[in-house]
Amino acid sequence: MKKIYSKIAFVSCLLLVGCTGNSQKKEVARKGDSPKEEQFRVTKSEAEWKKELSEAEFYVLRKAATENPFTSDLLTNKEKGTYLCAGCGTPLFKSETKFKSGTGWPSFYKEIEGNVAYDVDYKIGYKRTEEHCAVCGGHLGHVFEDGPAPTGLRHCINGVALDFVPEGK
Repeated sequence: MKKIYSKIAFVSCLLLVGCTGNSQKKEVARKGDSPKEEQFRVTKSEAEWKKELSEAEFYVLRKAATENPFTSDLLTNKEKGTYLCAGCGTPLFKSETKFKSGTGWPSFYKEIEGNVAYDVDYKIGYKRTEEHCAVCGGHLGHVFEDGPAPTGLRHCINGVALDFVPEGK
């Protein structure tokens, strides 16, 4: 009798583990998916980028790394102004679109149109929308659909990928 209960418990566990709701489903990268090759107005060799950028900027902008959360001085910046690409100086976000997301990275609900480009990223095993500078191709972060009105978007950006220029300067 004990064996029967053990088997029933084992099968029940398998059924529970096998059931997933829609919220648990992830789109998995297919073999052969690779980032598309884009041509950018600002192009430099890896050696040139390494010479011009700090080590942290290089790894985030050129190698698509992610800075540690809550480490960017720009996270708590409340000044009015414009956030630029740290690689090429392209204006990317206005301060009035910045909001406190609680994620640990500067977040914006709207980009400066035409200056941010998007691609699909499968680096952590499921589909995400990667953001990069439309001018130099520098990796900025990712955009998610859990932001505030009016767009409902959260552009979650590595602070090290940004420079800030206060209004009037």
